[in-house]
Amino acid sequence: VQLQASGGGLVQPGGSLRLSCAASGRIFSINGMGWYRQAPGNQRELVARFTPLGFTRYDDSVKGRFTISGDKDKKTVSLQMNSLKPEDTAVYYCNFDQSGQRFWGQGTLVTVSS
Repeated sequence: VQLQASGGGLVQPGGSLRLSCAASGRIFSINGMGWYRQAPGNQRELVARFTPLGFTRYDDSVKGRFTISGDKDKKTVSLQMNSLKPEDTAVYYCNFDQSGQRFWGQGTLVTVSS
């Protein structure tokens, strides 16, 4: 299973970015999809999570600014990030969960700076 993430980059405070992630390989029964991030010196933390049954969870720091969406049939998950803040700067990782297994993308860097 491979996860390919894209969409990171440099953006000014208040700007927007959209991250996308596509899975390929032997992944057939997705239980959940999500985005995590890791800033320098910090642990990896959950940003947003989505399940095919429609359950969605966001970290309090991104509620109202970020929106996660996913398609289990297309094996894709996206994260629309609006009103970005410098504290959103981190490497963002997508993940897919299947039958107790967790798969990770390679990470995409988001830098919010003027």
